[in-house]
Amino acid sequence: MARLILFNKPYGVITQFSPSGNKTTLKNFIPLPGFYPAGRLDTDSEGLLLLTDDGVLQARISDPQNKLPKVYWIQVEGTPTDAQLEPLRHGVDLGDFLTLPAPARLIDEPPRLWARNPPIRVRTAIPTRWLEITLYEGKNRQVRRMTAKIGFPTLRLIRFAVGPWKLDRLNPGEWREDLVSPTGSRQTRRTRQS
Repeated sequence: MARLILFNKPYGVITQFSPSGNKTTLKNFIPLPGFYPAGRLDTDSEGLLLLTDDGVLQARISDPQNKLPKVYWIQVEGTPTDAQLEPLRHGVDLGDFLTLPAPARLIDEPPRLWARNPPIRVRTAIPTRWLEITLYEGKNRQVRRMTAKIGFPTLRLIRFAVGPWKLDRLNPGEWREDLVSPTGSRQTRRTRQS
């Protein structure tokens, strides 16, 4: 059985264990040796980050050829209509590549949403709206580039799910360890809080 950690990465945490000046890294939260991120999550993004001690599982999760869906909740500047999300659903030309079609929909603010530290900037004259986007690829800063391309810059980005794994009720800085069999079945072991 492979060991898998589901971690709710707070804003500002660098997705690495090695020190990076005075910046906060995974080492500040996860005291277990031998675990490595299965994929990445930008420093200014929050939410689900998977880590494992098994190289085969790490490759299965992070290899773009496996096309594991990744679900994001995005707070954007402005109030797009459902029709304005249509380009995301067909693929967006970002100049250096054309994105795969990404299911996208308007949502209410996610329930149980934690306050971000530091908070996003608020401008009273400009409303915001929440979207849910599912990607089957993961290029650098792709979600932010996609929403900016359709005219609605990303203010806050939270990854909620990767494949069958979901953030569920993990608060920022908390993690849960699962055991994953070679067939993909799971068993939750424990939840930790830093």
